[in-house]
Amino acid sequence: MSRTHLHGVLWDMDGTLLDSEKIWDVAIGEYSRDLGTELSTEVRETTLGNSMRDALRKVLANASIEATDENLARGREWLTARVGDLFAEGIPWRPGAKDALALVREMGLSTGLVTNTERGLVERALDTLGREYFDVTVTGDEVEAGKPHPAPYLRGAALLGLGAASCLAVEDSPTGSLSAHTAGCPVLVVPSEIAVADAPGYTIRDGLLGLTADDVRRAWAG
Repeated sequence: MSRTHLHGVLWDMDGTLLDSEKIWDVAIGEYSRDLGTELSTEVRETTLGNSMRDALRKVLANASIEATDENLARGREWLTARVGDLFAEGIPWRPGAKDALALVREMGLSTGLVTNTERGLVERALDTLGREYFDVTVTGDEVEAGKPHPAPYLRGAALLGLGAASCLAVEDSPTGSLSAHTAGCPVLVVPSEIAVADAPGYTIRDGLLGLTADDVRRAWAG
């Protein structure tokens, strides 16, 4: 597909559609304390939008613990179980997100969910999001490398049968925005936990509340 038409929208999940970064805050904070140390706000912010493995490396480093395969596997199991329990209690939406999903469907665009979160937790989150809003889903454990690598967005576009340039990515974090941009997607950035610096190819908006079809087209056109 050429860059001449918008054909698809690729959605990030945590912090973009769902206000789930706060859930991860709780779980990662508890995990860090389980390792014997408090997690500073600064270190937590560096993990936003990361793959599970990359986030764990930073949390382990903060606790002066070596990121061995064994320690990473133990941390993954711990966080997956805890976040799963918290997801089961209910995941709040980001303001305007549900309407934005419906809007894109009404526009007749192909859609994909592209997240660094792993498949088991994504399946739980889809109970809240609604599977009917996505033609494809790409999770962090299904690609060669997670965000900020472009692989997740390249896979999402490919599964839709589209070129990345004909897809608008919607992201909230610097890590995810870089992943989408590097893959070749124009990016609609709706920051949640931390600011995202403006850059060519980015359209920064306060949030998804009140998003219109014209907003979507303009963000893609840049």
